[in-house]
Amino acid sequence: MAAVAAGVGQQWVLVEMVQAFYEAPAYHLILEGILILWIIRLLFSKTYKLQERSDLTLKEKEELIEEWQPEPLVPPVPKDHPALNYNIVSGPPTHIITVNGKECINFASFNFLGLLNNEKVKSAAQASLKKYGVGTCGPRGFYGTFDVHLELEERLAKFMRTEEAIIYSYGFATIASAIPAYSKRGDIVFVDEAACFAIQKGLQASRSNIKLFKHNDMADLERLLKEQESEDQKNPRKARVTRRFIVVEGLYMNTGDICPLPELIKLKYKYKVRIFLEESLSFGVLGAHGRGITEHFGINIDDIDLISANMENSLASIGGFCCGRSFIIDHQRLSGQGYCFSASLPPLLAAAAIEALNIMEDNPAFNPLCSQRRIHALSGQTRISGLKVVGESFSPALHLQLEESWGSRENDVKLLKRVVDYCMNSGIALTQARYLEKEEKCLPPPSIRVVITVEQTEQELDRAASLLKEAAQSVLN
Repeated sequence: MAAVAAGVGQQWVLVEMVQAFYEAPAYHLILEGILILWIIRLLFSKTYKLQERSDLTLKEKEELIEEWQPEPLVPPVPKDHPALNYNIVSGPPTHIITVNGKECINFASFNFLGLLNNEKVKSAAQASLKKYGVGTCGPRGFYGTFDVHLELEERLAKFMRTEEAIIYSYGFATIASAIPAYSKRGDIVFVDEAACFAIQKGLQASRSNIKLFKHNDMADLERLLKEQESEDQKNPRKARVTRRFIVVEGLYMNTGDICPLPELIKLKYKYKVRIFLEESLSFGVLGAHGRGITEHFGINIDDIDLISANMENSLASIGGFCCGRSFIIDHQRLSGQGYCFSASLPPLLAAAAIEALNIMEDNPAFNPLCSQRRIHALSGQTRISGLKVVGESFSPALHLQLEESWGSRENDVKLLKRVVDYCMNSGIALTQARYLEKEEKCLPPPSIRVVITVEQTEQELDRAASLLKEAAQSVLN
């Protein structure tokens, strides 16, 4: 009885399969047929073994080696590339500079306060040289910390009215080391698209999530902050461990513009982010005493989480510093790559920076004097036909850009170089702003950078403005 029931069951299953076959769509049957044929082919196809390669003879090997042409490590560079044809300076790059054997008025060096050739600064450096020698030959953690380093850090913290300061031996490495010391993979950094290259390298080293906002556009920044706030609400667990930073410059190196710091402070507290402020251009220039953009706007310096600046401009030395609260600065002594792994600042340069600070504190009139002269220079330059002035009137570095492009960036660069050469031949030393074009996040347009210092006289500023007009008319028209 059981055997009969099993047979009937098998017949019923077979009937169902046949019925399903007739009811199935045609494309389904075609696909199944193709798959069945492919499986049968794989099962019955022959297998092949890779043929063993015969050894080459010595002659064949030598012929292959002779034919092989390795690819160049770097792309070919034309001989007329600016990096291979630089100007040679003889003597100190002070108010009057000798370039390629020709004496010129210096509108190119960042010697804002004219301290590079100051006798007091040089005497302090010479005394330190006799006492400590030339260099340190070691990082700060390995017998590279000298008493003069600690004195300089204390003086900088006191001058900036912060709890603590830390110095680096290289200005570029200061902000490039500070950013990755705090911002890590998974953190979020909101950064102005006009940020200088040192900031860009710091962001790259941090491997953080970078969000660029339009230059000095607080509405665009707030839009990004609101979007991030919405993302955080969707994933509160991730938001609790994600740090958020805003990175800006006090005065932008690439544009000469000032950042709207009061508005940034409002956004900081509204969206709970930290602010890193790079003040290499504004330190020693803005504010009644040269303390930078916080003093310029009358903002409490504790509202800024970290301030960095180099000592290669206003202080006429080398290196850079960061200042802020003690627990923030102490973290850099453990995590700042430029601090931990580079030889410390030579003591003679630290002594020079201390003396430069003394002069700044004793002569606060440096800064308004410099501002007045820049305004005068700006008024003379704004009427240059074919060129436009970019930057604030109180910025120590202004940019002259073409009003209209001449078809390509290469053509624009060549034209501006002709303007610079024309001025150089007439005794005014200028320079073009240089960029690593393939690595810049937002490549600025070509420009001539004009640096104004306290040493330049009214007559020299007038002469430079007149010569620029003459050069523009000769080259551009």
